[in-house]
Amino acid sequence: MIGVIIGIHIFVCILLIAIILLQTGKGAEVGAVFGGGASTTLFGPAGPTGLFTKITVVLAAVFMLTSIFFTLFSAKPSSKSVIEERPPIESPFSR
Repeated sequence: MIGVIIGIHIFVCILLIAIILLQTGKGAEVGAVFGGGASTTLFGPAGPTGLFTKITVVLAAVFMLTSIFFTLFSAKPSSKSVIEERPPIESPFSR
């Protein structure tokens, strides 16, 4: 089970990096430099939310969920203690 979640987590990390690098920066148009960004349109100067933005939001949510799962899984108390497994210490004065 944990192996499948690790695989999904790594796959989502790679996709998230690729999608973020494919997106254009805010104000990447030449007209935005001089303030001519059509601010009176229906969606404002930024325009409607693009497909890459929606994919980024979904991938970020999956990344956060898998990260929370790993945190909860690692916080589970273990059934054995390391101290219980150690051999008894011999005192030099007990001889």
